[in-house]
Formats: sequence, structure tokens, C-alpha cells
Amino acid sequence: MKIALAQLNYHVGNFESNTAHIIQHIKKAKENGADLVVFAELCICGYPARDFLEFSEFIEQCETSAQKIAAECTDIACIIGLPIPNNKPEGKDLNNSAYFIENGKVKAIVNKALLPNYDIFDEYRYFEPSTEFDCIEFKGKRIALTICEDLWNTIENPLYITRPMDTLIQQKPDVMINIAASPFAYNHDEERIGILKDNAARYNLPLFYVNHVGAQTELIFDGGSLVFDKSGKLIDELPYFEESLTYYTLGENGDVSFAHPSTVKLERDSDITQIHDALILGIQDYFHKSGFSRAILGLSGGIDSAVVCALAAEALGPENVMAVLLPSKYSTDHSIKDAEDLVANLGCMSQTIAIKDITDAFENALHPQFKDLPFNIAEENIQSRSRAVLLMAMCNKFGFILLNTSNKSEAAVGYGTLYGDMCGGISVIGDVYKTQVFELARYINRNGEIIPQNSIVKPPSAELRPGQKDSDSLPEYDVLDAILAQHIEHRRSAKEIIAMGFDEATVRRAIRLTNLAEHKRYQTPPILRVSPKAFGMGRRMPIVGKYLQ
Repeated sequence: MKIALAQLNYHVGNFESNTAHIIQHIKKAKENGADLVVFAELCICGYPARDFLEFSEFIEQCETSAQKIAAECTDIACIIGLPIPNNKPEGKDLNNSAYFIENGKVKAIVNKALLPNYDIFDEYRYFEPSTEFDCIEFKGKRIALTICEDLWNTIENPLYITRPMDTLIQQKPDVMINIAASPFAYNHDEERIGILKDNAARYNLPLFYVNHVGAQTELIFDGGSLVFDKSGKLIDELPYFEESLTYYTLGENGDVSFAHPSTVKLERDSDITQIHDALILGIQDYFHKSGFSRAILGLSGGIDSAVVCALAAEALGPENVMAVLLPSKYSTDHSIKDAEDLVANLGCMSQTIAIKDITDAFENALHPQFKDLPFNIAEENIQSRSRAVLLMAMCNKFGFILLNTSNKSEAAVGYGTLYGDMCGGISVIGDVYKTQVFELARYINRNGEIIPQNSIVKPPSAELRPGQKDSDSLPEYDVLDAILAQHIEHRRSAKEIIAMGFDEATVRRAIRLTNLAEHKRYQTPPILRVSPKAFGMGRRMPIVGKYLQ
């Protein structure tokens, strides 16, 4: 039996595009002699569809699309993922399902049993878990078809009380197929390979795994679909961050063969390489799927805006990126020069708008209220908000989308101005710690200087007052980021982090700032997720809670 794996980029709610894309690959697989072509979890509607799933018309359009796809399945079978109504009166209204389609008809339906409801996942909000498991007969083979999380209960601390494959294996299947929507995090590829390898070895069956690729707002799907032989050996690994249609032959004895060279990675890409590639895809899909093509950002000469500008130029083309220099009376000549050098290196568009007169006008207007009170954060934030007003005006006038340039360290401790440097349509590096931003800059410069070296080596500064440096307000970033990673990614308390050897006062201050800044993060743009615990939908904290402050 010849099996094709279709690793594709879908668009949430775009039924016409998704359906056409699936049909195109069915036809291509058929031309290449495939018996079965496998698509990803919820490929019909895209993932995550969230509360679109609460609209009956949305579910009806999923079924209409599935029937259009079924009509194309003559002399070839396919597996597609979609939400369908739960026909039982008990439980949630929907199932997260897979259709097995053959000869123009839906021959089998498999419903997902293990519904993730942690971090970014909300599946139990919408779907009823399956309790019935049956193999599918096709071409003399018995297929154990599962959906994503259904194979993830082999870990040491199981999240669920059941394991679907324990039931399916009793029906003596010949092969496992798993369709998935598994989002990217820089450490997730190794974890994914380990879980699936364990399944293949545990059940002594070859395993075909198909994942989404592409970004849906803040969630990025990296692809990396996998094939294992029955011993658990990884024998093929589809490309990351790009579409792929790949063919395999399942032999009589369960052996898997293929004509193309194996693309199994001998060494895993570094975290920074993966983060870079994920952010490029995240920017591209956010713009293309939103119907926009041109980005704008404020370019300060610092490391954060330089990295975002370089990423945007690579993702969208420099001709579609507008970098706006917005110097104040506190901006240094070398920062302006660094920004100008970056623009020259990238070849992107640029404008310069000085903000001194604007901020002076605000301060003059407020003089009757401020009187002779000393300069403080109020005047600093006026500068940041003046820049935001100008950037948003250019968005409105010329159709740009504003890129937010705040990093994760700043977002964590609230080192940013609401309605100022925290505004934007998408936050590009909001899940990238400051220390990682420096690594990204060096990676971007791997083949020659793009980001000026001075932007990388100079002390970080917001330049909102004379001689200002970030270290005046924050611990050094290598210390701060290490504390934040333990607290945010690993969910460790101040007591636990202090016991690891960190300074007690620094730890308690960092965690207190992180929790006090929650109200700011509620008002920030969507953040492209690249870590296992990003701010946004995957980390839900109360604003007015007292714990951890």
C-alpha cells in the first residue's frame, strides 16, 4: 500500500482555500500512484478554530467541504480532520473527528479521545471525548487511526485515564496513523519524536504522523511530520516550516520503504535557529492570512527593533518594510547612526520624524497640571506614546501593520509603556528573552553584518532620559532572564528559585514585577509563540490576585 503524507498550511475558517488545497494534493497523490493520502487534524477548518466552533453554520460548512473532497476520492482514499456534531444527547455538542474516505464516500469516522485542556489548548471546551475505538480495513491492511493527543499518554505522568492504542492493538492492526495539530516550541521537536518513537516500539507497529505547518495568529505549526518503523526507529522526517507531500510504501511484513533520500536530521537545529525560522513563518502568515503586505516599526538603533526589522525584511521583503526613526532630544547620535546603517544594510524603506516639538507641546499643555514637579516617568512615557501616535497615523494613512518590538524580558517585568512602545498589530519577539534577542542578532549576522555590531554590543537603553540604561531599572539581563525562565517556563516559586542560588532580593523583585505587570500584558498585541510557556493564551493569570506579589 502506497501512503502519501500531506503536510500543508491551512487557514482558519477559509473553507474555499483549505478545500481547494486538499483536493489539489489528492489529485497530485493520485497521479503519483498513492492508495491513501493523509491530511492533518482539523484540516478542513484550520486549527485552532476556537469559538467559530460554536456556530452551526461553521460546522455545516465543514461537512460541505468534506463532501466536496469525498467526490474527488475515486481510485484513492484520504484521511481528513474536521469537527462533526456529537449525535449522542450526552456530552458536548461536537467531536474532533477524522473521516476515512474511499470511493467518494465516508467509510469510517474516528473521534478523538484524549482532549488537551492545558496551556494553549481548549479542546474540552468544545469536544466530547470518544470512548469507542475501532480499526479501519483498507487494501488488506488494518489501520489504527488516532488523532494527535491520543498517542501522548505514554509519558511517566499520564494526563488521562485511558490509552486508545491499548484497545486498538487488540484488533491486531498493521499500521498506526496519527493526524495532528501540534504547535511549535523550540524544545518540542525532540519531545514529539520521543513520544511517537515510544508508541511505535510499544505496539511494534510502523507509525505515520502528519502535522500542520504554518501560523494561525500567535500559534506557529512547524510541520516535521514523522515516519517510524515497527521497532521505533525514526526513518523519515518531513521538512520544518514548509509544506511537503511525501510517499511511502507499506509492505506485507510491516516494513516501510520510500524512494526519496531520508531527511532525518543527524543533529537537531539549535534553539535560536528554530526560533528564527518560526518567527519568519509567523510574520509571513500573520500578514498574508490577514490580507496585509506591508509592515511598519519604530527603529531606535537598539537591538530589539533592529532584530524585528531584519526578521520582517526577510519575511516580507525589504520593499514591504517601513522603518521609522523617531529621535527625541535624548536620542544619541550613535543610535541614529546605527538605525541608518541597518536600513542601508537591509534596503528597506525609512523615514525620520523628530518628536522633540511634539513632546514639548504635550509638556507645555500639561504645565498647569504638572507645574514644577520634577521630570519622571510621566515625561518618559509621553515620548513613547508620541511615537506610537505617529506610527499608528502612518498605519491608518498607508495601510501598514505596526510590528511591536518588545521582548519577553520587558513584557515580563512591565518595562514598557502602555499605548506607547507596547502597541502594535503583532508582537514579533514578545516570547524571546533579551539574552535570546542577542543570540538572534548574531544568527542573523551569520553570513555577514546586517545588524550593526554597535547595536549588539552597546548597553541597552530606552533613551527616555539623559544617560539612561536598562540596568538602572532592572537586574542584568543574564540574571533576570534566568530567574524569569525558572518562574515562567518551569513554574517555580521564589522560594524554589532562591534555593537554586539566586539572590533573594533580586528573585523576589523580579517575580513581584512580573505579577504586577499582568494588567499591561492583557492589553498587548498577540505574541508569536516560540517557547513552551508564552504570555497570552497559554499563561492565564488574574490581574488583581495577591499570590506571588
